Amino acid sequence: MPNRRDFIRSVVGASAGVVFVGCNVCDTFAAGRSPQVGSGVKHKPAMVGKRRVKTIDVHCHVTVPETDALLKGTKFERGGRPGTARGGYVDAGLSPERIQAMDEMGIDVQAVSINAFWYSADQELATKLIELQNEKLAEMCAAHPDRFVAFASVALQFPELAAQQLEVGMKKYGLRGAAIGGSCDGKELSSPEFDPFWAKAEELQALIFVHPQDAPIVTGIRDRVKGNGVLNNVIGNPLETTMFLSHLIMEGTLDKFPNLKICAAHGGGYLPSYDGRLDQGCRVFPQECTKKLKKQPTEYLKQIYVDTIIFNSEGLRHLIAVMGASQVGLGTDYPFPWAFTPVDDVMNQPGLSDADRIAILGGNMSKLLKIPV
Repeated sequence: MPNRRDFIRSVVGASAGVVFVGCNVCDTFAAGRSPQVGSGVKHKPAMVGKRRVKTIDVHCHVTVPETDALLKGTKFERGGRPGTARGGYVDAGLSPERIQAMDEMGIDVQAVSINAFWYSADQELATKLIELQNEKLAEMCAAHPDRFVAFASVALQFPELAAQQLEVGMKKYGLRGAAIGGSCDGKELSSPEFDPFWAKAEELQALIFVHPQDAPIVTGIRDRVKGNGVLNNVIGNPLETTMFLSHLIMEGTLDKFPNLKICAAHGGGYLPSYDGRLDQGCRVFPQECTKKLKKQPTEYLKQIYVDTIIFNSEGLRHLIAVMGASQVGLGTDYPFPWAFTPVDDVMNQPGLSDADRIAILGGNMSKLLKIPV
């Protein structure tokens, strides 16, 4: 097998196929891989009691290199747009290396998504881009139907078009929902102008996976997260998710569309760790809460799903306590090295019942994504 640097050169030079990338973190991330990933040793099948559990990773990333020609000469050209990998860890979509990494982590199925970068594109370009991406995602999944499913891309800047793209993605291409950013070109997704998209998502019972994009800019903290510690990602990404969920709750979007199925990346951001403040805010400042909700703000967390990218046992315990085991699914952020032992982290988590472990490892997402167990 070629070394990683040679492998990357060969993949980047290719003109076809799906290339897998991760979130926008530092260029040196490849050096931080866990010994488990790359060892060549398969993880044992996940067994809870005597039951073999199919494990499903709801948070992992791809990009489609065929879009390079379409985007050439535009501000979205690879390397010039935000949210793209800047070298380092690139993994070919159908390569044995990616499937090997899944086997080593104990992941049976990945639900892959593309981080949104196209929300300022005009309608003609957005239409062509989304059609191409969704077509290629479907091809990738068809090549390995037992290992991959995918979230459709949609052009949220045109909500009616996004609703159509979601429907076509699911009905024509067999995609399992959509991946979106936490805002759209500076607008909150709780704005009524996005209702056509939410209405279609509810109608189709689509799982909507929400992942931050350009968090330092859209949250307004760009100047506060400069310097050491990759704070633009460490702080910015969970903060953007927190803001998205908070607006969706407080602006009444979840009352308007009570059967929406939303999965928020990075454990739902900071909201599950400080959820009571949403309730208390309207008690203390009722004049600031002019929209009457059908429930207490914290009650809406019970209809939101989150991933397990929390990084420590106490954090995972608290997340499950607040959200409920029925609302949590595995996440890795693959191919970036955020979560190396997702299955073991759940299996070793104290205080969980067998039913809880089965649900988190794959049971919850198998129902939402219509993956046979």
